[in-house]
Amino acid sequence: MKKAILSIDGMTCSACSNGLEKYVKKQSGVLNAYVNLVMATLNVEYDESELTLADIEKFVAGAGFKSLGEFKKIEPQKQQKSQKIKFILGAILLLLMMWLSTFANIQPTHKVWALSLLCIVFLFEGRGILSSGVKNLIHLMPNMDSLITLGVMTSFLYSLYIAVFAPTAPVYFEGAAMIIYFVLLGRMIEGGARQKTLEAVQKLVTITPDFAVLLKNGKEQKVTLDEVKKGDVLAVYAGDKAAVDGVIVEGSAHFDESFITGESKPVKKQIGDAVLAGSFNYDGYVLCKAKNIGKQSSVSKIVQMVAEAAASKPKIARVADEVAGLFVPIIIALALMTFIFYMWRGADLSFAVVKFVTVLVASCPCALGLAVPLAVMMGEGLALKEGILIKKADVVERAKDINAVLFDKTGTLTDGKPKIAKIFNYSDLSDEDLIKTGAALEEKSAHPIANAFKAYLFERKTKADRVEKFENLAGFGLKGVVGGKEVALGNAKLLKEYGLTAKSGDEKALTNEQNSIVYVVIDSKLSGLIGIKDMIKKNVPEVIKALESKKIEVWMLTGDNESTAQKVASKIGIKNVMANVLPNQKTQKVHELKNAGFAVMMAGDGINDSPALTASDIGLSIDTGTGIAVSSADVVLKNDNLMSIVKLFDISEKTLKIIKQNLFWAFFYNALMLPVAMGFFAPFGIQLSPHMASIAMILSSMFVVGNTLRLR
Repeated sequence: MKKAILSIDGMTCSACSNGLEKYVKKQSGVLNAYVNLVMATLNVEYDESELTLADIEKFVAGAGFKSLGEFKKIEPQKQQKSQKIKFILGAILLLLMMWLSTFANIQPTHKVWALSLLCIVFLFEGRGILSSGVKNLIHLMPNMDSLITLGVMTSFLYSLYIAVFAPTAPVYFEGAAMIIYFVLLGRMIEGGARQKTLEAVQKLVTITPDFAVLLKNGKEQKVTLDEVKKGDVLAVYAGDKAAVDGVIVEGSAHFDESFITGESKPVKKQIGDAVLAGSFNYDGYVLCKAKNIGKQSSVSKIVQMVAEAAASKPKIARVADEVAGLFVPIIIALALMTFIFYMWRGADLSFAVVKFVTVLVASCPCALGLAVPLAVMMGEGLALKEGILIKKADVVERAKDINAVLFDKTGTLTDGKPKIAKIFNYSDLSDEDLIKTGAALEEKSAHPIANAFKAYLFERKTKADRVEKFENLAGFGLKGVVGGKEVALGNAKLLKEYGLTAKSGDEKALTNEQNSIVYVVIDSKLSGLIGIKDMIKKNVPEVIKALESKKIEVWMLTGDNESTAQKVASKIGIKNVMANVLPNQKTQKVHELKNAGFAVMMAGDGINDSPALTASDIGLSIDTGTGIAVSSADVVLKNDNLMSIVKLFDISEKTLKIIKQNLFWAFFYNALMLPVAMGFFAPFGIQLSPHMASIAMILSSMFVVGNTLRLR
């Protein structure tokens, strides 16, 4: 299976996106397809043994749209400039046509001029709309453009007929032009609004510089990113941005990573620290060894994840799409019924035509199509600015139901920068050699505690011993042969496996200081207790209080012993604690709470958290964690601030509220405008002309856009 995200040109409403999605899905070799209207992307999964990307692009063309290739940055400035030119030209032509129409009944030849100008409008202004409308009618996938096309062409052909056979009768050339003009005006405003919803993503796409300074043979040279290879050494000057992900090998500087983490305070980076592509160097000169380049960089992967998230849809969006998919054919049917009804009642042909066109134009499902995706993208963009990456769009909907949050302790509630605080050594080895022996095993582990051993040796400028026959004892610890001796280290359950007990006084001394205990066993003998200290993250107590104020039950799950766990929990204000927890027990706890009626969020950062992250209603991972934990999560925190979890709930709540308001307005507007357009209120003097209907349609979409922008 292969995945691809294509940028699509020509989609104007939800009928377009739904039609393209259904058309691509039914093709042989396509496993799944999702379309996002706001981002104008097609996310497709296909069997690469049957299809190529070129085949997928042919399917897109077959559905009446154009593929712009794999998802890339859009150029809003060029698009906006083109739209402004069309807007000005359209305004001039429209004013000329309105002036001509004033004298149309006195000077019939003016109708010919009006017709000529209308052809220019069609060519330069409405070509895209008419072409899209006709194509989608041919493919039996009518969309908003199809409704506009039917309305405009009906006005045009009727006016052409009148101009030839009844020169003194009123024509509607300018009415057809007005419809196109106001639709284009609405799309220009809507396009600007879409850019605002995507500005957080756009910032990420454009954050990386196009060039880098390569250090080669002692000389610096400016090169493109395509010329940079993994392992190359690049210079980053003060005032420049890092071109690739890398590791500092010389120098130090403060870097701004707010575009990913949401934290505005610059972070000091020195030798051995990672630097992200796009991060801004404030004040130093550093040399970095290139690690991840181009599509492999952190920022590119985030953009990819955002695009994939945009392809997913919350349940409420799927319902809205189903309704919008039925809407266009229903409107066409109602417009025909309106025309037939007035002709049957003996009305003038011109009156029946006007009503037909008005129904088509007034009832376009624009607002309905924008109601959900625009709000979801705005919410996700707002979250991204706070360092919160939402990987699945339905998180916005699911978050409102969460009433239990489970935190893994190490690396999630704590800084994830553990240090060896105290050693009780029962062996013949020195403290340093005991740590070197343990570090031989820990170097093979992705658990945060391994960093404590690495830091200890780094400070003393020494290295770990070599390990053979390494074995990961799930839920207990690690095992291997070091220097010809069988070595194991882990938690209290490891001691039980060996039938050993530790000195209670030593254990108590460590737990009283809230240390996690690592037990070292050499040749089946207890050889030492190592106290690991990991500081609690800033504002964790405030986070717990904020969650509890939202009626959310908070749990702490940890592999630490009961005494250490309770002391840590008491310090940060968590009442519910599970100590001595194995990885499978975390998953069991998630299922237990779900069976009890809770909607569960699991927050963790390690490999052993991945099953629980997957099992929970929302899995949240800290990006300082392992790749497996991040890939298992629905939400990724790009910063180290757990208050972002509270912000996630707030953003989700606001986004869902906006979605409901948008949908209410979209349905209310159509429920109101349809009977008005069909003439139900004509006896009361309330009627719509086609161009007024197009203005009403624009205002409806603008309400949705304006309401959504309140999220900013």
